[in-house]
Amino acid sequence: MRRIAALVVCVGLCLMVGALGGWVTAGSVKDWYPTLTKPSFTPPNWLFGPVWTVLYVMMGVAAWRVWLEAWGDRARGPLTLFALQLALNLGWSVVFFGLHAIGAAVVVIVALEAAILGTMFLFRRIDGLAAALLVPYALWVAFATLLNVTIWRLNPS
Repeated sequence: MRRIAALVVCVGLCLMVGALGGWVTAGSVKDWYPTLTKPSFTPPNWLFGPVWTVLYVMMGVAAWRVWLEAWGDRARGPLTLFALQLALNLGWSVVFFGLHAIGAAVVVIVALEAAILGTMFLFRRIDGLAAALLVPYALWVAFATLLNVTIWRLNPS
């Protein structure tokens, strides 16, 4: 029962971060984001919600697997870095959509990608599948980084 409760907490925490990011994003997606010049490879808006939901669930499962396999000091570093990347994930939504600071969002998303890669490295030492579960997330954020940089270049302030 403890394992299932931990899984619910890990996945729930990730989904909660996603919900907060969605709340920050919602108004700007309707009002501000459509006014930006975007590259031809910009995905349709409807795609972001389902993709992020799947990614947040996979992130939660990855954290849960590390929590199951490692205790105490062995888990502290990897799970702390995981928490940092979650904070950066939410922070990017606040900076890009909340503050409309496209250039500053580039800095945040580059830090986010570095934190994801670092988390994958540390997770791999504990559980290879946990690290592998973060690969789609790292790829999506790499794509989002390209998108963010391109939008920044197309919309100079």
